[in-house]
Amino acid sequence: MTLELKPLHALKLWHDVMVEMVRDEGPDLSARQISILLTVYLEPPPHTVRGLAAKLGVSKPAITRALDTMGRLDLLRRKRDEQDKRNVLVQRTVKGSVFLTDFADSIIEKAKVIQP
Repeated sequence: MTLELKPLHALKLWHDVMVEMVRDEGPDLSARQISILLTVYLEPPPHTVRGLAAKLGVSKPAITRALDTMGRLDLLRRKRDEQDKRNVLVQRTVKGSVFLTDFADSIIEKAKVIQP
């Protein structure tokens, strides 16, 4: 099944989901942080700081700053790659999985309201 949205409906959906995220007592993540989180959870591992920077087209320090914040929130964790000590692996957490499940549920609920 494909859901086709007009541009205004797509923007309304994104707006409603983001407003709920801001109002919710959970973390208020930036677009960069959401992009990193979704990449780690939706694409197969392994994920590295270097790989995420290349994929998203941002610097490694930008990824590191985002990961610092998400690590404090326990949404992702970093671990030194035992096979290649130069790499830092980015790993999923239970709290991150729960956050994204709730985020997906919010998208589904908001989409029901705005369907044309």
